[in-house]
Amino acid sequence: MTQYRYIFVFIFFFAFENTNGQSQEITTLKKHKIAVFSPIYLDSAFSGKNYKYGKNFPRFTLQGIGFVQGAMIALNNFPIENCQFETFFYDSKSDSINIQELIENNELDDIEMIIASVKDRELVLLSKFSLRKKIPLISATFPNDGGITQNPFFVILNSTLKTHCESIFSYLLQTHTNENIIHVRKTGNQEDRIANYLQNINKPDNKSLLYIKTISLDSNYFKIKNLLDSTRLNIVIAGSLDENFAVEICKNLKTCLPKYKIKLIGMPNWEGFGAFSQKSNAKLSDFPIFYTSPYYNNKTDIFSSSIQTSYLKSYKGTPTENVYKGFESMYVFSRFLNQGQNLSEINLKNISVFSDFNIVPIKLNRQSDQVDYFENKHLFYLKKQNGVVSKGW
Repeated sequence: MTQYRYIFVFIFFFAFENTNGQSQEITTLKKHKIAVFSPIYLDSAFSGKNYKYGKNFPRFTLQGIGFVQGAMIALNNFPIENCQFETFFYDSKSDSINIQELIENNELDDIEMIIASVKDRELVLLSKFSLRKKIPLISATFPNDGGITQNPFFVILNSTLKTHCESIFSYLLQTHTNENIIHVRKTGNQEDRIANYLQNINKPDNKSLLYIKTISLDSNYFKIKNLLDSTRLNIVIAGSLDENFAVEICKNLKTCLPKYKIKLIGMPNWEGFGAFSQKSNAKLSDFPIFYTSPYYNNKTDIFSSSIQTSYLKSYKGTPTENVYKGFESMYVFSRFLNQGQNLSEINLKNISVFSDFNIVPIKLNRQSDQVDYFENKHLFYLKKQNGVVSKGW
């Protein structure tokens, strides 16, 4: 028998309590307390006690709400035998009681694990708390370490940009050493970071492993054609997170077809660019883009089917990607907690859902044994064309 108790702090329009069994049976169950933080922005959605948006959810709340909904579906639909979870859901964007106050008021002292869809200052605050209490902090959606170091209880599921660059380079080194490789970029701090990652990976001993041409384009994007080779496959790495830059690169590369064979590899956030959606830009969406991502779900498995059925029944709609991420985070790491696994020996293969997590310790100082955090290093290579995402290679 499994028992779940949900305590919704600030998210009162979702509040309910689900308990099964008699009190005598409850004492025999393993009990765990988990805190889930997600940005709901309730203070912006309510005026006093009055909800301002009728029967609808404002757009700025949807990602955070979806993450919570997914976590709830995981707890309800796939229970763990002989285990009780007391789960606290917090609005990370609450003005009335913020994370700092929760910590100072000892509201989180009994928590055994934190699952968070937060970033920046909120992530730093939760990290300091997790380190002090020696409990796992699972960062489910933020693709950044947030400047956090020396916290062996901090886990990044959404891989960092450096890891994406490492994965792209590894793919090229294994399969495309004889192709024409071009790195295109624009001026900017993020672009500098990507360029430095690629350069450092390519020259571990000050000797290049691959010959990569680099060109900086802030205008005159057609100049990229000067670097293309009609006798070989042209691998173009577009090292920018900027959507306008991505659009211009694609437009100009498309004009080079079919004379030149081209494979364009973008950055992980390109998946969300509206320009590559068939509905928004049919002329551009048919040009395939490739990118790496820690998440891939073709939604044909038993978990996805359960999510879709439950979501339709409860919310009369189709689940968003954040619903699946909330589900996966709760399903996997509630089992991790119940099994008593240690982060230093983490192995999620037997409890994976959609993603094949490969969580490894990260030591930023190679001369030290200090673990700065754990990070998911497993990435999928995806292709997006005409709005459809598939495995790329």
